[in-house]
Amino acid sequence: MHQALYRKWRPQTFDDVCGQEHITSVLRYEAQQGAFSHAYLFCGSRGTGKTTCAKILAKVVNCEHPVNGSPCCQCDACLSIDSGAATDVLEMDAASNNGVDNIRDIRDEVVYLPSALRYRVYIIDEVHMLSVSAFNALLKTLEEPPEHVIFILATTELQKLPATIISRCQRFDFRRISTDALVDRLSYIAAEEGIALDADAARMLAKLAQGGMRDAISLLELCAGVERSVSVERVEASVGLTGRGALLETVNAVADKNYDALFSRVAEVVRSSKDLLVFWQDLISLWRDMLILKTSARAANYLDLTDHEAEEMRRVADRFRKETLLYHCKLLEEALFAMQKANAVKRIVAEMTLVRLCDASLDSSPEAMLSRIASIEEQLVTGRPATVPVKEADRAPLEVPDIKQAAQSAPKTKAEALPKRSGDKRVLHPIRSWMEVVERVSRSAPMVASFVKASRAFTTEDSRVIVRFDNDFAMRMMEQDASRDRLRAAVSAVLRREVGDRELIFEVVGKAADRSVIDEIIEASEDV
Repeated sequence: MHQALYRKWRPQTFDDVCGQEHITSVLRYEAQQGAFSHAYLFCGSRGTGKTTCAKILAKVVNCEHPVNGSPCCQCDACLSIDSGAATDVLEMDAASNNGVDNIRDIRDEVVYLPSALRYRVYIIDEVHMLSVSAFNALLKTLEEPPEHVIFILATTELQKLPATIISRCQRFDFRRISTDALVDRLSYIAAEEGIALDADAARMLAKLAQGGMRDAISLLELCAGVERSVSVERVEASVGLTGRGALLETVNAVADKNYDALFSRVAEVVRSSKDLLVFWQDLISLWRDMLILKTSARAANYLDLTDHEAEEMRRVADRFRKETLLYHCKLLEEALFAMQKANAVKRIVAEMTLVRLCDASLDSSPEAMLSRIASIEEQLVTGRPATVPVKEADRAPLEVPDIKQAAQSAPKTKAEALPKRSGDKRVLHPIRSWMEVVERVSRSAPMVASFVKASRAFTTEDSRVIVRFDNDFAMRMMEQDASRDRLRAAVSAVLRREVGDRELIFEVVGKAADRSVIDEIIEASEDV
Protein backbone atom coordinates (compact mmCIF):
# COMPACT_ATOMS: atom_id res chain seq x y z
CA MET A 1 0.00 0.00 0.00
CA HIS A 2 1.30 3.44 -0.93
CA GLN A 3 2.40 5.62 1.96
CA ALA A 4 2.32 9.40 1.66
CA LEU A 5 5.75 11.02 1.63
CA TYR A 6 5.07 13.16 4.68
CA ARG A 7 4.31 10.00 6.67
CA LYS A 8 7.22 8.07 5.20
CA TRP A 9 9.69 10.83 6.08
CA ARG A 10 8.26 11.74 9.50
CA PRO A 11 11.20 12.22 11.92
CA GLN A 12 11.85 9.32 14.28
CA THR A 13 14.33 11.08 16.60
CA PHE A 14 14.86 14.61 17.88
CA ASP A 15 17.87 14.93 15.59
CA ASP A 16 15.63 14.58 12.52
CA VAL A 17 13.24 17.40 13.54
CA CYS A 18 13.89 20.53 11.44
CA GLY A 19 13.65 24.11 12.63
CA GLN A 20 12.63 23.43 16.25
CA GLU A 21 16.04 23.22 17.95
CA HIS A 22 14.86 25.46 20.80
CA ILE A 23 12.36 22.72 21.73
CA THR A 24 14.23 19.52 20.89
CA SER A 25 17.27 20.65 22.90
CA VAL A 26 15.15 20.99 26.07
CA LEU A 27 13.36 17.67 25.53
CA ARG A 28 16.67 15.93 24.84
CA TYR A 29 18.13 17.34 28.06
CA GLU A 30 15.14 16.13 30.08
CA ALA A 31 15.53 12.68 28.56
CA GLN A 32 19.22 12.56 29.42
CA GLN A 33 18.50 13.60 33.00
CA GLY A 34 15.40 11.45 33.35
CA ALA A 35 13.50 14.50 34.63
CA PHE A 36 10.24 14.46 32.69
CA SER A 37 7.30 16.76 33.35
CA HIS A 38 3.88 15.30 34.08
CA ALA A 39 2.20 17.40 31.33
CA TYR A 40 3.41 19.06 28.13
CA LEU A 41 1.64 21.59 25.91
CA PHE A 42 2.80 21.81 22.28
CA CYS A 43 1.29 24.79 20.43
CA GLY A 44 1.97 26.25 17.00
CA SER A 45 0.75 26.36 13.40
CA ARG A 46 0.03 23.25 11.37
CA GLY A 47 2.80 21.02 10.07
CA THR A 48 5.54 22.33 12.36
CA GLY A 49 6.17 19.08 14.26
CA LYS A 50 3.89 19.08 17.30
CA THR A 51 2.49 15.57 16.92
CA THR A 52 5.83 14.28 15.67
CA CYS A 53 7.65 15.55 18.75
CA ALA A 54 4.89 14.14 20.96
CA LYS A 55 5.42 10.65 19.49
CA ILE A 56 9.20 10.93 19.80
CA LEU A 57 8.79 12.02 23.42
CA ALA A 58 6.47 9.06 24.07
CA LYS A 59 9.18 6.77 22.71
CA VAL A 60 12.10 8.32 24.59
CA VAL A 61 10.37 8.15 28.00
CA ASN A 62 9.87 4.42 27.44
CA CYS A 63 13.04 3.65 25.45
CA GLU A 64 15.25 0.93 26.93
CA HIS A 65 18.48 2.30 25.43
CA PRO A 66 18.16 6.03 24.64
CA VAL A 67 20.94 7.62 22.58
CA ASN A 68 21.91 11.21 23.47
CA GLY A 69 18.38 11.98 24.65
CA SER A 70 16.71 10.45 21.59
CA PRO A 71 15.01 7.04 21.26
CA CYS A 72 17.06 4.22 19.85
CA CYS A 73 14.16 3.10 17.59
CA GLN A 74 15.37 -0.52 17.92
CA CYS A 75 14.18 -1.73 21.32
CA ASP A 76 10.83 -3.46 21.83
CA ALA A 77 9.27 -0.35 23.34
CA CYS A 78 10.23 1.88 20.39
CA LEU A 79 9.16 -0.70 17.82
CA SER A 80 5.80 -1.29 19.48
CA ILE A 81 5.07 2.45 19.64
CA ASP A 82 6.09 2.94 16.00
CA SER A 83 3.83 0.10 14.89
CA GLY A 84 0.90 1.34 16.99
CA ALA A 85 0.74 -1.85 19.01
CA ALA A 86 1.62 -0.22 22.35
CA THR A 87 -1.54 -0.07 24.44
CA ASP A 88 0.15 2.24 26.96
CA VAL A 89 0.50 5.07 24.44
CA LEU A 90 -2.93 6.45 23.62
CA GLU A 91 -3.34 9.09 20.90
CA MET A 92 -6.72 10.80 20.96
CA ASP A 93 -8.17 13.35 18.53
CA ALA A 94 -10.08 15.90 20.60
CA ALA A 95 -11.91 17.13 17.49
CA SER A 96 -13.96 13.92 17.38
CA ASN A 97 -13.67 12.92 21.05
CA ASN A 98 -14.43 16.17 22.79
CA GLY A 99 -17.10 15.12 25.25
CA VAL A 100 -16.83 14.90 29.00
CA ASP A 101 -17.36 11.13 28.86
CA ASN A 102 -14.12 10.68 26.90
CA ILE A 103 -12.14 12.55 29.54
CA ARG A 104 -13.84 10.62 32.33
CA ASP A 105 -12.66 7.38 30.70
CA ILE A 106 -9.09 8.70 30.81
CA ARG A 107 -9.50 9.80 34.42
CA ASP A 108 -10.66 6.31 35.38
CA GLU A 109 -7.81 4.59 33.50
CA VAL A 110 -4.83 6.59 34.84
CA VAL A 111 -4.97 4.84 38.22
CA TYR A 112 -3.79 1.56 36.64
CA LEU A 113 -0.11 0.84 36.02
CA PRO A 114 1.18 0.49 32.42
CA SER A 115 0.82 -3.04 31.05
CA ALA A 116 4.18 -3.26 29.25
CA LEU A 117 5.97 0.10 29.20
CA ARG A 118 7.48 2.34 31.84
CA TYR A 119 5.01 5.24 31.35
CA ARG A 120 1.46 5.51 30.14
CA VAL A 121 1.39 8.46 27.70
CA TYR A 122 -1.77 10.27 26.59
CA ILE A 123 -1.39 12.38 23.44
CA ILE A 124 -4.44 14.63 22.98
CA ASP A 125 -4.31 16.35 19.58
CA GLU A 126 -6.27 19.54 18.83
CA VAL A 127 -7.02 19.82 22.54
CA HIS A 128 -8.70 23.20 22.07
CA MET A 129 -11.71 21.34 20.66
CA LEU A 130 -12.63 19.88 24.06
CA SER A 131 -15.87 21.12 25.57
CA VAL A 132 -15.97 23.21 28.74
CA SER A 133 -17.18 20.21 30.74
CA ALA A 134 -14.35 18.09 29.35
CA PHE A 135 -11.76 20.70 30.34
CA ASN A 136 -13.19 20.81 33.86
CA ALA A 137 -13.02 17.03 34.11
CA LEU A 138 -9.39 17.09 32.97
CA LEU A 139 -8.19 19.77 35.38
CA LYS A 140 -7.52 17.74 38.54
CA THR A 141 -6.06 14.76 36.73
CA LEU A 142 -3.78 17.02 34.67
CA GLU A 143 -2.49 18.81 37.73
CA GLU A 144 -1.67 15.73 39.85
CA PRO A 145 -1.54 12.62 37.69
CA PRO A 146 0.02 9.36 38.95
CA GLU A 147 3.80 9.10 38.58
CA HIS A 148 3.48 6.62 35.71
CA VAL A 149 1.30 8.93 33.54
CA ILE A 150 2.41 11.71 31.16
CA PHE A 151 0.03 13.98 29.26
CA ILE A 152 1.04 15.63 25.96
CA LEU A 153 -1.45 18.19 24.65
CA ALA A 154 -1.16 19.64 21.13
CA THR A 155 -3.08 22.58 19.68
CA THR A 156 -3.02 25.05 16.81
CA GLU A 157 -5.19 27.60 18.64
CA LEU A 158 -3.68 28.32 22.04
CA GLN A 159 -6.06 31.23 22.70
CA LYS A 160 -8.99 28.81 23.00
CA LEU A 161 -7.46 26.94 25.92
CA PRO A 162 -8.46 27.90 29.47
CA ALA A 163 -5.69 29.53 31.50
CA THR A 164 -6.13 26.82 34.13
CA ILE A 165 -5.06 24.17 31.58
CA ILE A 166 -2.09 26.18 30.27
CA SER A 167 -0.74 26.85 33.75
CA ARG A 168 -0.64 23.12 34.55
CA CYS A 169 1.57 22.22 31.56
CA GLN A 170 5.14 22.76 30.43
CA ARG A 171 4.52 24.87 27.35
CA PHE A 172 6.51 24.77 24.09
CA ASP A 173 5.81 27.14 21.18
CA PHE A 174 6.60 25.65 17.77
CA ARG A 175 7.78 28.20 15.24
CA ARG A 176 7.17 28.23 11.52
CA ILE A 177 10.07 26.49 9.81
CA SER A 178 12.36 28.81 7.84
CA THR A 179 12.41 28.67 4.05
CA ASP A 180 16.05 27.59 3.95
CA ALA A 181 15.37 24.68 6.31
CA LEU A 182 12.41 23.61 4.18
CA VAL A 183 14.47 23.82 0.99
CA ASP A 184 17.23 21.66 2.49
CA ARG A 185 14.77 19.04 3.69
CA LEU A 186 12.89 18.96 0.37
CA SER A 187 16.14 18.61 -1.56
CA TYR A 188 17.20 15.71 0.66
CA ILE A 189 13.87 13.90 0.32
CA ALA A 190 13.80 14.45 -3.45
CA ALA A 191 17.29 13.00 -3.81
CA GLU A 192 16.36 9.95 -1.75
CA GLU A 193 13.13 9.43 -3.71
CA GLY A 194 14.75 9.90 -7.11
CA ILE A 195 12.87 13.13 -7.87
CA ALA A 196 14.60 15.76 -10.05
CA LEU A 197 13.91 18.95 -8.09
CA ASP A 198 15.03 22.35 -9.41
CA ALA A 199 16.47 24.75 -6.85
CA ASP A 200 13.99 27.48 -7.81
CA ALA A 201 11.11 25.01 -7.64
CA ALA A 202 12.23 23.88 -4.17
CA ARG A 203 12.23 27.48 -2.95
CA MET A 204 8.80 28.08 -4.47
CA LEU A 205 7.41 24.99 -2.71
CA ALA A 206 8.95 26.14 0.56
CA LYS A 207 7.31 29.56 0.23
CA LEU A 208 3.94 28.01 -0.56
CA ALA A 209 4.16 25.83 2.55
CA GLN A 210 4.30 28.96 4.75
CA GLY A 211 6.53 27.36 7.35
CA GLY A 212 4.82 23.93 7.46
CA MET A 213 6.97 20.87 6.72
CA ARG A 214 3.97 18.62 6.10
CA ASP A 215 2.54 21.01 3.52
CA ALA A 216 5.91 21.33 1.80
CA ILE A 217 6.38 17.55 1.45
CA SER A 218 2.78 17.08 0.31
CA LEU A 219 3.25 19.73 -2.38
CA LEU A 220 6.47 18.02 -3.49
CA GLU A 221 4.64 14.72 -3.92
CA LEU A 222 1.78 16.44 -5.77
CA CYS A 223 4.07 18.19 -8.24
CA ALA A 224 6.37 15.21 -8.79
CA GLY A 225 3.55 13.07 -10.21
CA VAL A 226 4.54 10.22 -12.48
CA GLU A 227 7.30 12.17 -14.21
CA ARG A 228 9.35 12.35 -11.00
CA SER A 229 10.60 15.82 -11.90
CA VAL A 230 9.62 19.19 -10.47
CA SER A 231 10.28 22.53 -12.18
CA VAL A 232 8.96 26.04 -11.59
CA GLU A 233 6.52 25.67 -14.47
CA ARG A 234 5.33 22.37 -13.05
CA VAL A 235 4.68 23.92 -9.65
CA GLU A 236 2.76 26.83 -11.17
CA ALA A 237 0.62 24.48 -13.26
CA SER A 238 -0.08 22.04 -10.41
CA VAL A 239 -0.89 24.62 -7.75
CA GLY A 240 -2.57 27.15 -10.05
CA LEU A 241 -0.11 29.98 -9.43
CA THR A 242 0.47 33.03 -11.58
CA GLY A 243 4.11 33.46 -12.57
CA ARG A 244 6.10 36.21 -10.92
CA GLY A 245 6.64 37.89 -14.27
CA ALA A 246 2.89 38.09 -14.88
CA LEU A 247 2.34 39.58 -11.41
CA LEU A 248 4.97 42.26 -12.00
CA GLU A 249 3.37 43.07 -15.35
CA THR A 250 0.05 43.55 -13.54
CA VAL A 251 1.64 45.96 -11.07
CA ASN A 252 3.27 47.92 -13.89
CA ALA A 253 -0.08 48.08 -15.69
CA VAL A 254 -1.63 49.63 -12.57
CA ALA A 255 1.19 52.19 -12.40
CA ASP A 256 0.78 53.00 -16.12
CA LYS A 257 -3.04 53.05 -15.87
CA ASN A 258 -3.10 50.50 -18.70
CA TYR A 259 -6.68 49.28 -18.38
CA ASP A 260 -6.51 47.02 -21.43
CA ALA A 261 -3.59 45.09 -19.92
CA LEU A 262 -5.44 44.69 -16.61
CA PHE A 263 -8.64 43.42 -18.21
CA SER A 264 -6.57 41.08 -20.36
CA ARG A 265 -4.78 39.68 -17.30
CA VAL A 266 -8.05 38.95 -15.49
CA ALA A 267 -9.49 37.33 -18.62
CA GLU A 268 -6.41 35.15 -18.94
CA VAL A 269 -6.72 33.94 -15.36
CA VAL A 270 -10.43 33.21 -15.78
CA ARG A 271 -9.89 31.28 -19.02
CA SER A 272 -7.06 29.20 -17.55
CA SER A 273 -7.26 26.56 -14.83
CA LYS A 274 -6.00 29.04 -12.23
CA ASP A 275 -8.23 30.23 -9.44
CA LEU A 276 -8.90 33.96 -9.39
CA LEU A 277 -8.69 33.92 -5.59
CA VAL A 278 -5.18 32.45 -5.74
CA PHE A 279 -4.16 35.12 -8.24
CA TRP A 280 -5.60 37.79 -5.95
CA GLN A 281 -3.76 36.44 -2.91
CA ASP A 282 -0.52 36.52 -4.93
CA LEU A 283 -1.21 40.17 -5.75
CA ILE A 284 -1.74 40.99 -2.07
CA SER A 285 1.57 39.31 -1.20
CA LEU A 286 3.31 41.34 -3.89
CA TRP A 287 1.85 44.61 -2.58
CA ARG A 288 2.90 43.64 0.93
CA ASP A 289 6.48 43.14 -0.28
CA MET A 290 6.46 46.56 -1.99
CA LEU A 291 5.12 48.23 1.15
CA ILE A 292 7.92 46.71 3.23
CA LEU A 293 10.52 47.88 0.71
CA LYS A 294 9.12 51.41 0.88
CA THR A 295 8.92 51.62 4.67
CA SER A 296 11.72 49.48 6.13
CA ALA A 297 15.44 50.10 6.09
CA ARG A 298 16.06 46.38 6.69
CA ALA A 299 13.53 44.97 4.24
CA ALA A 300 15.73 41.94 3.47
CA ASN A 301 15.06 40.62 7.00
CA TYR A 302 11.32 40.46 6.34
CA LEU A 303 11.24 39.42 2.68
CA ASP A 304 11.93 35.92 1.43
CA LEU A 305 13.40 37.04 -1.91
CA THR A 306 16.57 36.42 -3.84
CA ASP A 307 18.82 39.39 -4.68
CA HIS A 308 17.50 39.51 -8.25
CA GLU A 309 13.87 39.35 -7.12
CA ALA A 310 14.48 42.04 -4.50
CA GLU A 311 16.00 44.34 -7.13
CA GLU A 312 13.02 43.80 -9.45
CA MET A 313 10.62 44.47 -6.61
CA ARG A 314 12.46 47.65 -5.62
CA ARG A 315 12.19 49.06 -9.16
CA VAL A 316 8.44 48.40 -9.20
CA ALA A 317 7.91 49.77 -5.68
CA ASP A 318 9.66 53.03 -6.64
CA ARG A 319 6.72 53.78 -8.94
CA PHE A 320 4.35 54.21 -5.98
CA ARG A 321 4.21 56.34 -2.85
CA LYS A 322 3.74 54.52 0.42
CA GLU A 323 0.39 56.29 0.93
CA THR A 324 -0.74 54.86 -2.40
CA LEU A 325 0.45 51.38 -1.46
CA LEU A 326 -1.54 51.54 1.79
CA TYR A 327 -4.62 52.60 -0.16
CA HIS A 328 -4.06 49.76 -2.65
CA CYS A 329 -3.67 47.18 0.14
CA LYS A 330 -7.01 48.24 1.61
CA LEU A 331 -8.75 47.87 -1.76
CA LEU A 332 -7.16 44.47 -2.42
CA GLU A 333 -8.17 43.18 1.02
CA GLU A 334 -11.77 44.36 0.65
CA ALA A 335 -11.96 42.77 -2.79
CA LEU A 336 -10.63 39.46 -1.44
CA PHE A 337 -13.39 39.31 1.18
CA ALA A 338 -15.99 40.24 -1.44
CA MET A 339 -14.81 37.52 -3.83
CA GLN A 340 -14.89 34.91 -1.06
CA LYS A 341 -18.52 35.75 -0.30
CA ALA A 342 -19.77 36.02 -3.89
CA ASN A 343 -18.09 33.46 -6.16
CA ALA A 344 -20.36 34.27 -9.09
CA VAL A 345 -19.07 37.82 -9.46
CA LYS A 346 -15.40 37.30 -8.62
CA ARG A 347 -14.33 38.53 -12.06
CA ILE A 348 -16.41 41.70 -11.82
CA VAL A 349 -15.03 42.48 -8.36
CA ALA A 350 -11.46 41.94 -9.56
CA GLU A 351 -11.87 44.16 -12.63
CA MET A 352 -13.57 47.00 -10.74
CA THR A 353 -10.90 46.91 -8.04
CA LEU A 354 -8.05 47.05 -10.56
CA VAL A 355 -9.68 50.09 -12.17
CA ARG A 356 -9.94 51.77 -8.75
CA LEU A 357 -6.27 50.98 -8.10
CA CYS A 358 -5.34 53.03 -11.15
CA ASP A 359 -7.16 56.22 -10.13
CA ALA A 360 -7.61 57.32 -6.51
CA SER A 361 -10.04 60.04 -7.63
CA LEU A 362 -12.65 57.31 -8.18
CA ASP A 363 -12.80 56.71 -4.42
CA SER A 364 -13.75 59.07 -1.60
CA SER A 365 -12.37 56.95 1.25
CA PRO A 366 -9.80 58.47 3.67
CA GLU A 367 -7.10 56.21 2.24
CA ALA A 368 -7.79 57.45 -1.30
CA MET A 369 -7.76 61.06 -0.11
CA LEU A 370 -4.43 60.45 1.65
CA SER A 371 -2.96 59.07 -1.56
CA ARG A 372 -4.12 62.08 -3.56
CA ILE A 373 -2.86 64.55 -0.93
CA ALA A 374 0.53 62.84 -0.97
CA SER A 375 0.61 63.27 -4.74
CA ILE A 376 -0.13 66.98 -4.43
CA GLU A 377 2.54 67.40 -1.75
CA GLU A 378 5.08 65.70 -3.99
CA GLN A 379 4.21 68.04 -6.86
CA LEU A 380 4.63 71.08 -4.60
CA VAL A 381 8.02 69.88 -3.38
CA THR A 382 9.43 68.78 -6.74
CA GLY A 383 7.67 71.41 -8.85
CA ARG A 384 6.71 68.76 -11.38
CA PRO A 385 3.10 67.91 -12.27
CA ALA A 386 1.92 64.35 -11.83
CA THR A 387 2.49 62.26 -14.91
CA VAL A 388 -0.78 60.92 -16.22
CA PRO A 389 -0.50 58.38 -19.07
CA VAL A 390 -2.40 59.48 -22.17
CA LYS A 391 -3.47 57.22 -24.98
CA GLU A 392 -2.27 57.96 -28.50
CA ALA A 393 -5.82 58.71 -29.60
CA ASP A 394 -6.06 61.39 -26.90
CA ARG A 395 -2.81 63.03 -28.02
CA ALA A 396 -4.11 63.83 -31.50
CA PRO A 397 -5.10 67.54 -31.54
CA LEU A 398 -8.44 68.62 -32.87
CA GLU A 399 -8.31 71.74 -35.07
CA VAL A 400 -11.35 73.96 -34.64
CA PRO A 401 -11.79 77.22 -36.63
CA ASP A 402 -11.78 80.43 -34.58
CA ILE A 403 -15.21 82.00 -34.60
CA LYS A 404 -14.21 85.70 -34.64
CA GLN A 405 -17.62 87.15 -35.27
CA ALA A 406 -19.22 85.28 -32.36
CA ALA A 407 -16.37 86.24 -30.06
CA GLN A 408 -16.67 89.95 -30.99
CA SER A 409 -20.43 89.98 -30.33
CA ALA A 410 -19.97 88.51 -26.85
CA PRO A 411 -19.45 90.96 -23.95
CA LYS A 412 -15.81 91.63 -23.00
CA THR A 413 -14.67 89.82 -19.85
CA LYS A 414 -11.49 89.95 -17.82
CA ALA A 415 -10.63 86.45 -19.03
CA GLU A 416 -10.72 87.54 -22.67
CA ALA A 417 -8.02 90.14 -22.03
CA LEU A 418 -5.39 87.44 -22.62
CA PRO A 419 -3.56 87.70 -25.94
CA LYS A 420 -4.81 85.26 -28.55
CA ARG A 421 -2.80 83.12 -30.95
CA SER A 422 -1.92 84.68 -34.24
CA GLY A 423 -3.57 83.19 -37.33
CA ASP A 424 -7.03 82.05 -38.18
CA LYS A 425 -6.93 78.79 -36.27
CA ARG A 426 -6.15 77.58 -32.76
CA VAL A 427 -5.22 74.01 -31.89
CA LEU A 428 -7.73 72.86 -29.27
CA HIS A 429 -7.75 69.61 -27.33
CA PRO A 430 -11.19 68.46 -26.13
CA ILE A 431 -11.49 67.81 -22.39
CA ARG A 432 -12.59 64.18 -22.35
CA SER A 433 -13.66 64.17 -18.71
CA TRP A 434 -16.00 67.17 -18.96
CA MET A 435 -18.90 65.21 -17.50
CA GLU A 436 -16.84 64.74 -14.35
CA VAL A 437 -16.58 68.54 -14.14
CA VAL A 438 -20.36 68.73 -14.48
CA GLU A 439 -20.78 66.21 -11.67
CA ARG A 440 -18.49 68.15 -9.34
CA VAL A 441 -20.33 71.41 -10.00
CA SER A 442 -23.73 69.76 -9.52
CA ARG A 443 -22.84 68.76 -5.94
CA SER A 444 -22.98 72.38 -4.79
CA ALA A 445 -24.96 74.15 -7.56
CA PRO A 446 -27.29 71.98 -9.67
CA MET A 447 -28.64 74.97 -11.65
CA VAL A 448 -25.14 76.10 -12.58
CA ALA A 449 -24.32 72.53 -13.61
CA SER A 450 -27.13 72.63 -16.18
CA PHE A 451 -25.32 75.43 -18.06
CA VAL A 452 -21.99 73.63 -17.77
CA LYS A 453 -23.47 70.40 -19.13
CA ALA A 454 -24.72 72.19 -22.25
CA SER A 455 -21.25 73.61 -22.97
CA ARG A 456 -18.12 72.18 -24.53
CA ALA A 457 -14.58 72.64 -23.25
CA PHE A 458 -11.10 72.53 -24.76
CA THR A 459 -7.51 73.13 -23.66
CA THR A 460 -4.99 75.08 -25.70
CA GLU A 461 -1.26 74.59 -26.06
CA ASP A 462 -0.61 77.47 -23.66
CA SER A 463 -2.67 75.74 -20.90
CA ARG A 464 -5.77 77.90 -21.28
CA VAL A 465 -9.24 76.38 -20.92
CA ILE A 466 -11.83 77.42 -23.53
CA VAL A 467 -15.48 76.87 -22.55
CA ARG A 468 -17.98 77.34 -25.39
CA PHE A 469 -21.69 77.95 -24.80
CA ASP A 470 -24.61 77.71 -27.21
CA ASN A 471 -26.10 81.09 -26.34
CA ASP A 472 -25.23 84.42 -24.75
CA PHE A 473 -27.55 83.92 -21.77
CA ALA A 474 -25.73 80.77 -20.62
CA MET A 475 -22.37 82.53 -20.77
CA ARG A 476 -23.69 85.59 -18.84
CA MET A 477 -24.97 83.29 -16.08
CA MET A 478 -21.60 81.57 -15.84
CA GLU A 479 -19.76 84.92 -15.74
CA GLN A 480 -21.15 85.58 -12.27
CA ASP A 481 -18.32 85.32 -9.76
CA ALA A 482 -19.75 82.46 -7.72
CA SER A 483 -20.57 80.35 -10.78
CA ARG A 484 -17.23 81.06 -12.41
CA ASP A 485 -15.30 80.13 -9.25
CA ARG A 486 -17.21 76.86 -8.89
CA LEU A 487 -16.44 75.92 -12.47
CA ARG A 488 -12.77 76.88 -12.17
CA ALA A 489 -12.36 74.78 -9.01
CA ALA A 490 -13.98 71.76 -10.67
CA VAL A 491 -11.84 72.11 -13.80
CA SER A 492 -8.69 72.39 -11.67
CA ALA A 493 -9.60 69.21 -9.79
CA VAL A 494 -10.30 67.22 -12.95
CA LEU A 495 -7.23 68.44 -14.85
CA ARG A 496 -5.12 68.02 -11.69
CA ARG A 497 -3.54 71.45 -12.01
CA GLU A 498 -4.43 74.94 -10.91
CA VAL A 499 -6.41 76.82 -13.55
CA GLY A 500 -6.08 80.56 -12.99
CA ASP A 501 -8.95 82.97 -13.47
CA ARG A 502 -7.25 84.51 -16.50
CA GLU A 503 -6.74 81.04 -18.00
CA LEU A 504 -10.49 80.28 -18.05
CA ILE A 505 -12.06 81.77 -21.22
CA PHE A 506 -15.75 81.76 -22.11
CA GLU A 507 -16.98 81.94 -25.72
CA VAL A 508 -20.38 81.83 -27.40
CA VAL A 509 -20.67 79.56 -30.41
CA GLY A 510 -23.92 78.78 -32.19
CA LYS A 511 -25.23 75.31 -31.71
CA ALA A 512 -24.80 74.42 -35.36
CA ALA A 513 -21.55 76.30 -35.91
CA ASP A 514 -18.44 74.26 -36.61
CA ARG A 515 -20.06 71.01 -35.52
CA SER A 516 -18.23 68.20 -37.24
CA VAL A 517 -18.65 64.45 -36.97
CA ILE A 518 -15.76 64.43 -34.49
CA ASP A 519 -17.65 66.87 -32.25
CA GLU A 520 -20.67 64.59 -32.22
CA ILE A 521 -18.52 61.59 -31.31
CA ILE A 522 -16.85 63.53 -28.48
CA GLU A 523 -20.14 64.64 -26.97
CA ALA A 524 -21.58 61.13 -27.27
CA SER A 525 -18.60 59.66 -25.47
CA GLU A 526 -18.86 62.25 -22.69
CA ASP A 527 -22.53 61.42 -22.09
CA VAL A 528 -21.83 57.70 -21.61
